[in-house]
Amino acid sequence: MPEKCSSITRRTTRFTRRLLAAVLTLPLSAAGLVAFAAAPARAATPSGATASVSMGDSYISGEAGRWKGNSVVTSGSRAGTDRAWTGSAYDPARVYGATYASGCDRSDVAEVRSAPTVAQTQLNLACSGAVAANVYRAASGGQSFKGEAPQADQLAAVASQYNVKLITLSIGGNDLGFADVITTCVSDYLVWYSYCNDDQQAAIDSRMPAAMAGVGKALDEIRAVMSGAGYTAGDYRIVLQSYPSPIPRSAEMRYPESGWSRSDTGGCPFWNGDADWARDSLVPQISRALAGVAASKGVQFLDLGDMLQGREVCSKATRQATSTTAPSATTSEWARFVDAGLSASQGTVQESMHPNYYGQQALGQCLTLLYARPSGNFACRNTAGQDAGGMYLTAK
Repeated sequence: MPEKCSSITRRTTRFTRRLLAAVLTLPLSAAGLVAFAAAPARAATPSGATASVSMGDSYISGEAGRWKGNSVVTSGSRAGTDRAWTGSAYDPARVYGATYASGCDRSDVAEVRSAPTVAQTQLNLACSGAVAANVYRAASGGQSFKGEAPQADQLAAVASQYNVKLITLSIGGNDLGFADVITTCVSDYLVWYSYCNDDQQAAIDSRMPAAMAGVGKALDEIRAVMSGAGYTAGDYRIVLQSYPSPIPRSAEMRYPESGWSRSDTGGCPFWNGDADWARDSLVPQISRALAGVAASKGVQFLDLGDMLQGREVCSKATRQATSTTAPSATTSEWARFVDAGLSASQGTVQESMHPNYYGQQALGQCLTLLYARPSGNFACRNTAGQDAGGMYLTAK
C-alpha cells in the first residue's frame, strides 16, 4: 500500500510539474502572439535609386544660377556672364528649364544638383519666393504656389519612388520679408538718402517668432511625410541651412559710399551703415534663430552666413567681367548684383542678391562635405583665391 501510494505521488508530481510548466509558458507564448499580431506592418523603404532632395525657397532652388559673375556690359553674352545667351538671343530656360515660366527658377547648378555624389538622383522641389506654408502638406494647411502642390505633398510622391537619403531645407527668409528688406534698403539709398536698418530691424524682430515657428512646422511636416512613407529616422537625414550674406561690410566694399558708383556700376546700392548691419547683425541673427530651430527639432544645421566672405557683390577681393577680362571662379563675385540702377536691365530683379553660378557650385560642395559628416552642426566657408573646391567646414 505505501509503495502504491508512493508511485501515484510520483506520477502526480510529474504531471503537476508539466502542467505548471505549460501554465508558466502560456502567457509568454500568448504575449508573443499578441505582440506579433499587434505590431504594425512597416512599409519597406523603396529599393529604387537613392535620392537627395532640396526643398524651400530661392536660396536653394537655384535663383541666379544664370549668371557667371557680374558685368555692366549690356550686349551679347554680357562679357561671358550670361549663360542664357544663345548667340543670337536670351533664353533663360536653358538654365532654369520649364520652371522659368512659373518663376520657381530651379537652375541646372542649384545646390542639390551641384552635389551629385551625395545620391544617385538629385531632386529639386524648392521654388523661388516660397514661404513655410508652401512646404506644409495640404492636409495640414499647406498652400500651393506658382501652380505647384505644396512641397511636402510632392515629397510624398518622391519618397514612394526613390530611396531618399538626404533632405535639405532652406526656408524662413520670405516669412521674415527678406526681399522687402532689400527693396527698402535699395530705395533708401537711391531715393530717400536715408538708412533702412533701424525700421527694418524692428520689422524683422516682429516677424521672427512666427517665421521660426513656421520653419519648425515645415520640419515636422517633412518628418510626417517620411514616416508615412515607411521610413524610420535612421533611413535618411534632414539638414536645415541658413542664408549667406550677399554684400560685404563697408570696409570691404571696393566702391566709395559717395557718388553713384555703387548703383550704376557696382550693383550694390547700400549705405555703409546698412551694409554693416546686414552683414554683421541681420544675417547672424537669422542664422542663430535657424540654428535654434534645428536643435529643437533634432536635425543637422548648416550655417552659410560666411559662405560668401570675400566673394560678395562689390567686395574688394573680386572684380566684374569686362570685354577683355573673362569671368572666373577665383576672381568673380559669387552673388548676383542688384539689377536696378544700372544703365540697362539684364535679367530679372528677383535674381538679385542670390548666389550665382559660382556661388551655387560652392553651395553644392558645402552639401557634399556635410553629407560626409553624419552628425554635428557645421559652418561652411571658402578659401580665398580658390574655386568651389576650396570650400571647407568648421564645427559649430
